[in-house]
Amino acid sequence: MKLATWNVNSVNARLPLLLEWFREAQPDVCGLQEIKCIDEKFPVEAFESLGYNCAVHGQKSYNGVAIVSKYPMSDVQRGLDDDVDDHSRYIEAVIEAPEPIRFGCIYLPNGNPIQTDKYAYKLRWLERLRARAQYLLTLEEMTVLTGDFNIIPTKADLWKEGPWLDDALYQPAVRAAYQGLKNLGYTDAFEAVQPEGNRYTFWDYQAGAWQKNEGIRIDHHLLSPQAADRLIDLVIHKDTRGQTHDEAKPSDHVPVVIELTTKS
Repeated sequence: MKLATWNVNSVNARLPLLLEWFREAQPDVCGLQEIKCIDEKFPVEAFESLGYNCAVHGQKSYNGVAIVSKYPMSDVQRGLDDDVDDHSRYIEAVIEAPEPIRFGCIYLPNGNPIQTDKYAYKLRWLERLRARAQYLLTLEEMTVLTGDFNIIPTKADLWKEGPWLDDALYQPAVRAAYQGLKNLGYTDAFEAVQPEGNRYTFWDYQAGAWQKNEGIRIDHHLLSPQAADRLIDLVIHKDTRGQTHDEAKPSDHVPVVIELTTKS
């Protein structure tokens, strides 16, 4: 099973690039973030033509998350457990594969500037995510929580520490909250596999970050023990950051794909 995450930075603006990657990479499931459209504007037919089912939690012009799956989906939940957020940042579903997987797609708040309520909102959102993540562990299922966490976990996950010291993505409280999710019993797939070569998943559009490889790792897969036991690979599809298609420019994030073994 190949399970992917990709912050696409507008699903409709980059649709040709997305579909080309889906045809080539053939993920079984993919969580998309920052789709930037309401549910009715999500290109369901385009994904269905490639054999995917879609579950969408959209929002006009901002945010928005979706899950596309080769398998049927059930128990779809849009938003976290409480109903206090008007941002579309979380969607969860059970992927009805021969061995079902509970799959949560996350677009965590950016939180900048740190002197504003945007940062406080990020910390509150992390508390709500922790509560959901803790509950999911009690189900003792194969669970994957994936997406754009807007968190740089360690110094090794950025090209240079200095420019990020005052950024919400790298604040001690934010990194501690991410570590707290792991302390619950989740495994960071990248840390478990430790693939060689590139570890970055995001390069800013500004200041030639892509050309200079000034990247950061903020797109993560957190695996429950049942899923971590099946983890065999993680691949960061760095090449998509430099691709264009007609008028479509690439997203500033790239797909990150994990592979889990399945019982024969």
